[in-house]
Amino acid sequence: MTPGKRKVAVVGVSLSDCGRVDEATPYALHAQAARRAVADAGLDRSVIDGFASAGLGTLAPVEVAEYLGLRPTWVDSTSVGGSTWEVMAAHAADAIAAGHANAVLLVYGSTARADIRAGRRTGTLSFGARGPLQFEVPYGHTLIAKYAMAARRHMHAYGTTLEQLASVAVQARANAALNPDAMFRTPITTDDVLSGPMIADPFTKLHCCLRSDGGAAVLLAAEEYVRDCRTPPVWVLGTGEHVSHTTMSEWPDFTVSPAAVSGRIAFERAGVRPDEIDVAEIYDAFTYMTLVTLEDLGFCAKGEGGEFAEKGRLTVGGALPVNTDGGGLSAQHPGMRGLFLLVEAVRQLRGEAGQRQVRKAGGRLPELAVASGTGGWFCSSGTVVLGRG
Repeated sequence: MTPGKRKVAVVGVSLSDCGRVDEATPYALHAQAARRAVADAGLDRSVIDGFASAGLGTLAPVEVAEYLGLRPTWVDSTSVGGSTWEVMAAHAADAIAAGHANAVLLVYGSTARADIRAGRRTGTLSFGARGPLQFEVPYGHTLIAKYAMAARRHMHAYGTTLEQLASVAVQARANAALNPDAMFRTPITTDDVLSGPMIADPFTKLHCCLRSDGGAAVLLAAEEYVRDCRTPPVWVLGTGEHVSHTTMSEWPDFTVSPAAVSGRIAFERAGVRPDEIDVAEIYDAFTYMTLVTLEDLGFCAKGEGGEFAEKGRLTVGGALPVNTDGGGLSAQHPGMRGLFLLVEAVRQLRGEAGQRQVRKAGGRLPELAVASGTGGWFCSSGTVVLGRG
C-alpha cells in the first residue's frame, strides 16, 4: 500500500452451502455466505459501510444490499466475469486505504446447477450476439470453443501435450479428495481425463469445470478494526487488474493471458517475487487456464507450463500448491468463481484448511498467497497478493 495510507486486511471469509443446493435462492446463498463471513470476523455488522456484488438483480448491488439489510456509503458492481472479485477486492482495498470506507463486504451467490436441473435456464454456450460478438457468433464460436482454440495454439507453439493438460485436472482432484466440501472427491487418472466425452477439442469433460450451486463472502477492513476481530488478519499486500480483448481477432497472442499484466503489477505493488509465493489459487474453468496462468504469473517460463504442471507440483504437498480446495474442476463452480479463490487463500494462510492445509518446512504455515481470477475468455484478469502476520 502507499505510505501514509491505512493498511487493509481480510478479516472474514466464508462459503454458503455449496454443491447441490436445490431449495435455496441465489439471494439466500448471498445472505448465508454474508452472515457466516461477518461471524467469522467477529465484527459488528454496523461497521460495514461498503458493499460489492455482481451478477444478481436488475440494480446490482443495490438489490442484494437491500436484501441483506445494508445501507452502504461505498458500492461497487464491477462485472468482468470470473475475475470480478479480485478486481472488486482491489477497488475495496484502495477505498479503505484512502479512507472512503472502513469495512467492505464482497458477496456472491448462484444456483447455476439447480436452475438447469429445474429447467429455469439452459447451459451458457454463448454470451449473445450483440456488439463486437456479432462477428463471431455466426461461425458457432461458443464460449468453450474460445478456450479450446487458445489451448490448441499453446500446444502448437510449445509442444504442450494432452497428458500435461490432463495432469492439471488429476492434481485438482487429488486436492479435492482432501476437502470434505468438494463436490467431486474420487481420484481420477490421466486416462480418465483423456478418454472422457469430447466437449470442445482438445477438452474432454474432465478438462472442464463442473457446474454447482453456492456462494462466498469476503470482508475487508481497515487496520484499526483488526484488534476487534475474532480471527488473525490476512493483509492485502498488492493488487493488479487488466483487460485484454472481447473478440478473438483482437487478442494478440492466444498463449498469453491478461494475468501477465495483472500479476506483474500485483507482485510489484506487494514487493514480492513469484518464487516467494507459498500457495496459488488460480481460476480454472478449464485446465488450460491453470497452465497458462502459471506461466503468466511468473512461476515458470512461457511455454513451460505443461512440464511444470505434469511433475506433480500443484498438489497440496507439491512445490507450488495450486487450487488447494480442488478448484473449479473438482470443488465447486457456481459461475463467477473468483471470490472462492480469495476464501481458500485466506483459509490457507490462517491455517484453517484441515486435511488440505499446506505446510512449509518444519510444519510452518504458508506466509504468502496469490489469488488470480480470469474473466470471459481470457478477457480480463485480477490478481491479489495476500500475506499473513
